[in-house]
Amino acid sequence: MNVTPLVWIITIAVTIAFFVYEFYAHVRKPHEPSIGESARWSAFYIGLALLFGVGIGMVSGWTYGGEYFAGYLTEKALSIDNLFVFLIVMAGFAVPKIYQQKVLMIGIVIALIMRGAFIAVGAALIENFSWVFWIFGGLLLFLAYRQAFAHGESDPANGKFMRFVRRHLPVSDEYNGDKLTVVKDGRRFVTPMLLVIVAIGFVDLIFAVDSIPAIYGLTNEAYIVFTANAFALMGLRQLFFLIGGLLERLVYLAQGLAVILAFIGVKLLIHALHKNELPFINGGEPWKVIPEIPIWVSLLFIAGTIAVATVASLIKTRKDRIREPEEVTEQIAEARDPR
Repeated sequence: MNVTPLVWIITIAVTIAFFVYEFYAHVRKPHEPSIGESARWSAFYIGLALLFGVGIGMVSGWTYGGEYFAGYLTEKALSIDNLFVFLIVMAGFAVPKIYQQKVLMIGIVIALIMRGAFIAVGAALIENFSWVFWIFGGLLLFLAYRQAFAHGESDPANGKFMRFVRRHLPVSDEYNGDKLTVVKDGRRFVTPMLLVIVAIGFVDLIFAVDSIPAIYGLTNEAYIVFTANAFALMGLRQLFFLIGGLLERLVYLAQGLAVILAFIGVKLLIHALHKNELPFINGGEPWKVIPEIPIWVSLLFIAGTIAVATVASLIKTRKDRIREPEEVTEQIAEARDPR
């Protein structure tokens, strides 16, 4: 895929322009967006991402188009999981709803910057060291295990990192609008708003470690990696308010993502065998006994896994809601008749 420096500059400039517009048009004035506003902008950004993928397919070929769509789906799913953690952070810090837009916007910008840095590093490593596929593959298998069995066990708002920050910064007890610092009795304090942003930045760093090896398991093209990440993050703020209630119902999202990460991890290890240069594996020669997984299989697998995890989650939460009144009725009956 031939991407000129001019195309890179235009792409990055347009991405920055979208986020600047988002800030001045929607975030600068604190308010809680309506469902209609969130739905319209979510549909716009998702439609834009799909059109961009079609454009890649038409200009550069549908192999690259398929890689983009597989990467976009994976990054969007990981971004929704990221939203779930943002929800936990903002609940832990009791962020007022009118300021949640600003927190989300800053968090999304930090995520894009961190992923951009990881993309550059990943591209350089892949270009010069083929053995990095072994590391990425093993890392994804570990992350898949963690995603499946350790999801939601920690509270980012009260973890070790935030306790460290609180010990070294003077923190005020109350929010002061959306200000990051406040002066009290001649002394400057940081507000909980700043702590929220620090916590979300730390979460973004962790998610960048998940997302970048995952998408490099689907494509080696840095341009596709960047644009898939950028489009996955665009509209994420509106999506948060649109599906805020639905997030808590996606109880199998972690397991679905674990399956996707494990699949991509295996795909990377197979690719590492095909590119092998390590002397202690097959004498340093490529080993092509196992065929590589084509991109169309990856795309179908990722889309199918997301669909199954979503449907299974909604079915389970629906059954739980139906069962809950029945359990309450049984408890009342038992209390009235102890026999």
